[in-house]
Amino acid sequence: MLRLIVILPIALFAGLIGVMVSLLTDEDRNSDLSRLPSPLIGKPAPAFKLPAVANSVPGGFSTEDLKGRVSIVNVFASWCVPCLAEHPMISQLAGQGVAVYGINHRDKPEAATAWLQRHGNPYIAVGADWNARASLDWGVTGVPETFIIDADGVVTYKHVGPVTKDVLRNKILPRLRKTEVR
Repeated sequence: MLRLIVILPIALFAGLIGVMVSLLTDEDRNSDLSRLPSPLIGKPAPAFKLPAVANSVPGGFSTEDLKGRVSIVNVFASWCVPCLAEHPMISQLAGQGVAVYGINHRDKPEAATAWLQRHGNPYIAVGADWNARASLDWGVTGVPETFIIDADGVVTYKHVGPVTKDVLRNKILPRLRKTEVR
């Protein structure tokens, strides 16, 4: 009995350590932040209406703009280094005829305008979300984040983090095709 009292806590502790190590080393589970669950998937895009970033940037858009065709909503900021890294991929999508909209997250209008002028503006429209209220409604936890919206205005996919060539090829484009077929 005394032996059991000593061995049982040690065995339970060793088992707990084993479970924790397996969870931390599971590459599939920890390597893809876009697998974070989103309560918006399968639901209509949140109701919002954002003003233009500035007069020189086409913009201001709302939930209504996301109906009638498959589209992408990209949440970005001029101060976001990963946003700059993904910008060529977002521009590539727009160049392929995909309707791409931008939500400019917690940015200064002059900084956002300068950034878009310097790096190019692939967006049909850019809405200014200075206080991050719309971003919160979208469930944004940080920038960049990218959403695919079907023609009915329903969110079909959310990607957390920058859109890289690999993400574009293996996640975004296949999901866009799947969304367009629906």
